Amino acid sequence: MASPSDSAAQLVFAPNVLHNQSLTSVKFLSSCFAGAVAGILGLENWHGFALFGLSVLSTSFVIYAINCKGNPAKYLSDGLGELVNPGQDNIFTFILVWTLFYGVSRLFVFGGNER
Repeated sequence: MASPSDSAAQLVFAPNVLHNQSLTSVKFLSSCFAGAVAGILGLENWHGFALFGLSVLSTSFVIYAINCKGNPAKYLSDGLGELVNPGQDNIFTFILVWTLFYGVSRLFVFGGNER
């Protein structure tokens, strides 16, 4: 039977780290997509951040149910906390893509003359 130190060492095992990197990529792409949707829909203020929160929760739930099979502590060192944490880079990516798509969609829809 594996001791607690063995299971903690397994979390830093190279194949596990590579697998967790793919989860980070999925969360990053999810925040990019949510930013694009918020910008195209023209969401402003808290409505856009509510969409971001909803995308973080839905992405975390899908990863929890499918990839982690209901046991995130087995795959992630901090467990559920690490899974739900959006990360600072994902928040900034969301805001960047949100403002980009908001500006571009308003430029093409209203021709730069928004009323």
